[in-house]
Amino acid sequence: MIDIDKWNEIYTTVKKHKLRTALTAFGVFWGIFMLVVLLGAGKGLENGITSEFNVAKNAVFLWTQRTSVPYMGLKAGRTIQMTNDDVAAIKANIPEVSVVAPSNQLWGDFTVNYQDKSSAFTVNGETPELLAVKPLNVTTGRFVNGIDLKERRKVAVVGPRVLEVLFPEEKNPIGKYISIKGSYFQIVGTFEPIGKGEDVVEDSKVIYIPHTTLQQTYNQVNKVGFMAMIPKQGVPATVVEDKVKALLMQRHQVAPADLKAFGTANVEKEFQDVQGMIAGIAAFSWLVSIGTIFAGIIGVGNIMLIVVKERTKEIGVRKALGATPWSIISLIIQESIVITGFAGYIGLMAGTGIIALIEYAMREFDIQAGFFGIPGINLSIAVTATLLLVFTGALAGLIPATKAARVSPVVALRDE
Repeated sequence: MIDIDKWNEIYTTVKKHKLRTALTAFGVFWGIFMLVVLLGAGKGLENGITSEFNVAKNAVFLWTQRTSVPYMGLKAGRTIQMTNDDVAAIKANIPEVSVVAPSNQLWGDFTVNYQDKSSAFTVNGETPELLAVKPLNVTTGRFVNGIDLKERRKVAVVGPRVLEVLFPEEKNPIGKYISIKGSYFQIVGTFEPIGKGEDVVEDSKVIYIPHTTLQQTYNQVNKVGFMAMIPKQGVPATVVEDKVKALLMQRHQVAPADLKAFGTANVEKEFQDVQGMIAGIAAFSWLVSIGTIFAGIIGVGNIMLIVVKERTKEIGVRKALGATPWSIISLIIQESIVITGFAGYIGLMAGTGIIALIEYAMREFDIQAGFFGIPGINLSIAVTATLLLVFTGALAGLIPATKAARVSPVVALRDE
């Protein structure tokens, strides 16, 4: 049941001391405002950094380098060449691996031609498994498939920059033939890279052809340049990384202690490092904001002590007329909750409004801000902040309210 008299008393008290109440409430307002803005900005940073990971977040990439340790009569400094047999061995001997995607790149100086247009592009020999490692938006046609690999078909999937340069006036390049280093390939699909930054720019210049076709056509028979792997669900990427390296060291007679023979990139480990950094930023944001809110609470508590002192005689009259200690406590706590709750709500709305405005501007005008992505506030944070306000409001008024409840009516009536 709503007690109108209590609300009228709170309104009268606040109205009587407008400046004092406003300055006191500002600390709570600023704390909640900072909390929302900092967490929203942290989310933007998280979105921006994670969007840079335009490959599977548990992928492992592996390539060969030169050996650095002599082993079994073989000198250091020799080059290792991975083969199709290595790919088969990984699939057969390491059950923790879910996907293996071998890849080759066409090296040397060459141009890709279509009619009277030509330019230099990156040409990669891939398998269908690439889409599990590096998601692409296949806009028209299809990607390389198993039949292409088996029959070594001369087909190609091209990126947006290739279309822009070679087919500026063609609406549908599917079925057209392009010449790659003297061999003709039929376009069966087009794609858009996913992500942002320099990687997307480079990916837009790529032409994908079947891995086996590149091996046969360009004198790379049975050669694998590098490979990407994805572990099965629940298996750490480090397990796959270590087991694959151990297997390949054994197959290519590399010393177990040779740390330079194979190069690897563990995306899962890098992503976890980034997540740890983001969690640290979020914790710092909470720490700073909670500290500010706590300072505001102390201010509210001090003001409520002053209010109790100013109303000592009034409280004595109330108790003389039969007011219970709880009625006195509830009045002071309610007033404290109103001040902190209202100030915090305004801070919550202001912070949310700022984040929403930034989000709208970045989406509407496609604003790019480096590693900073689109910010956001989730519902759980808003609810947590609101509950925090109610709790802190009650806490701020608890000590003054307890002091008010202990006022002796005789002493209070004699108080000047």
